[in-house]
Amino acid sequence: MLCSTSQFKGVDILLTSPWPKYVGNFGNSSGEVDTKKCGSALVSSLATDLKPRYHFAALEKTYYERLPYRNHVVLQENAQHATRFIALANVGNPEKKKYLYAFSIVPMKLMDAAELVKQPPDVTENPYRKSGKEASTGKQIPAPEEESACQFFFDLNEKQGRKRSSTGRDSKSSPHPKQTRKPPQPPGPCWFCLASPEVEKHLVVNIGTHCYLALAKGGLSDDHVLILPIGHYQSVVELSAEVVEEVEKYKVTLRRFFKSRGKRCVLFERNYKSHHLQLQVIPVPLSSCTTDDIKDAFITQAEQQQIELLEIPEHSDIKQIAQPGAAYFYVELDTGEKLFHRIKKNFPLQFGREVLASEAILNIPDRSDWRQCQVSKEEEEMLARRFRKDFEPFDFTLDD
Repeated sequence: MLCSTSQFKGVDILLTSPWPKYVGNFGNSSGEVDTKKCGSALVSSLATDLKPRYHFAALEKTYYERLPYRNHVVLQENAQHATRFIALANVGNPEKKKYLYAFSIVPMKLMDAAELVKQPPDVTENPYRKSGKEASTGKQIPAPEEESACQFFFDLNEKQGRKRSSTGRDSKSSPHPKQTRKPPQPPGPCWFCLASPEVEKHLVVNIGTHCYLALAKGGLSDDHVLILPIGHYQSVVELSAEVVEEVEKYKVTLRRFFKSRGKRCVLFERNYKSHHLQLQVIPVPLSSCTTDDIKDAFITQAEQQQIELLEIPEHSDIKQIAQPGAAYFYVELDTGEKLFHRIKKNFPLQFGREVLASEAILNIPDRSDWRQCQVSKEEEEMLARRFRKDFEPFDFTLDD
C-alpha cells in the first residue's frame, strides 16, 4: 500500500485507463462527458496520494484538458507543484479528436524547488479534496441539504411587489421537493438577522432568497452597502452552498451596477468581534485611483500597523484558507484579487474603512469611523429610496 510521507513529493507522470471521479468539479468542461459522474473514485484517491505533475487517462474516448489544480491548501500547507489532467481520445477516431499530446518535461528530482512549486496563473483548487473519505470508499458526494429562507415582504418600493416563493423557485417545478431546513438562528438579539426586531428595516434596499442588501449605517458614501445573509451566519466561511451562490450573484450585480455609474467596488469582511456576517461593499470612483492604488494602499497601511496581509490566488476559496470560527480579515478587489489576514490577537476594527477613507483612495479621512458619519433617519430613508430606484434595472430578484 502506498503511504504518503513528508519526503514523498509526487510523481512526474501518472497513466490510468479510467478517469478519476470528481475531476470536473473545477475548471473547464469536456462538453461531452459528465466529469462529475464518470470515472473511478479509487483513481481519484490514487491521484491525491501520488500528486502527478501530469495525469493521462483515455477510457472515455474523448479529449479533455482541465485547468491545472494545486496539491496543497493555501496558507495552511507547504506549497507543492500543480497537476494537469489530460484525457485523450481513441486513436484514429472519425471525429479527429486529439489522441496525441506532445510535451517536454524536466524530471522532478532535477528541478529547483522554487521552480517546481511555481503555480500557473489559471490554477484551481484540488477537485478531489471535497470528496474526502468518500473518494476512497467509492461513494459519490451527497448533495448538500438545501436551505430554505424565510419569506419577507417589506414594502421596499412603496407599491405592491410580486409574490414569490420563499425558495425563489417555481413551486410547481418538482412534485417532490427536497427536505429543507430553516436558516440558522442567533443565540440572542441580532442587529442583522432579517427576522429580528432589532433590524433597521428602513435601510434594507433589496431582498433575495438567502441574502439581502442594506445601506451601511454611517457609510463611507451614500451608496456604501452591505451584503448580509438572511439567516444567522457569522462569516463567509460558515455559509451554506445556496447562500454562497447568492452572495456571488450580488457581487457580480453590484460590480455591474457601480461600473455603470463610473465606479469600481471594493469588498471586505472582518470576522472579528462581530456576530453576523457583514460583507462591506464600497464604491470608489474610477477617476479617484486605480485598482493597483487600492491594493498598494491596503498593503502599505498593513505594513505600517504590522499586519501580515497576504495575497491569495484568484481562484482560491476563503473556505480553503480559514476554518469556521477562525478570526480573519479579507479584502476583494474588482479584479478578483484577494488579500487575507489571519487575526491572532488584536486587530483595528476600522482598518478597512481607514484604508479606503485615506487620502490615497477616497480622501475622506474624517469618515473612517462610522459613528462619526451617522445621519438622521429621514435622510437614511431618502438615501435608501434613491438606491432602490437606481438599482432596480440591475435587480436579479425580479426575474425569480
